[in-house]
Amino acid sequence: MQFMLMAASLRKDSVNKKLINLSARLLERQNYTVDLTDFAEFNLPLYNADIQEQLGIPEVAYAFVKRMQAAQGLIIASPEYNFSIPGVLKNLIDWVSRITPMPWNNQKIYLMSASPSLIGGNRGLWHTRVPLEACGAIVYPHMFSLASAYEAFTETGELKDDKLQQRLTNELTAFIEFSRRLT
Repeated sequence: MQFMLMAASLRKDSVNKKLINLSARLLERQNYTVDLTDFAEFNLPLYNADIQEQLGIPEVAYAFVKRMQAAQGLIIASPEYNFSIPGVLKNLIDWVSRITPMPWNNQKIYLMSASPSLIGGNRGLWHTRVPLEACGAIVYPHMFSLASAYEAFTETGELKDDKLQQRLTNELTAFIEFSRRLT
């Protein structure tokens, strides 16, 4: 099985990139194929119906859809901005939703976040679920939120807390089984 993973952050040293990179390694250790993407690959103009009407949907949105649909599931690590979804992720969701047939429909998605806060970005994940589910995606019921993320990683990119890393591994394994059952 193949899974597409991305951190919905443009920041080079993002803790969400650390979390998604760790998740990719955990999946690879279980012999799954990983398409680890850099969110900057999907640099899109702000959604504007006038742009869509004049120029069409940007090719990069189609490129994202092609890669997403080649995978059995999509795993997104998303920062929380002002208790909500980051604008760049919402913009990607909006552009992709303009393609027909609806690319988000029946896509299996697992959401996670890492944040320096004690809540770990969880509020933003709840906001991220809404547009994805409204577009027909099947968002896994459980989410993983990593609190105090600036202090959570070892120098090698593992989690310092072994129990927390085991929980992440278990969550990823459960999502894989969930995706397998729905495929």
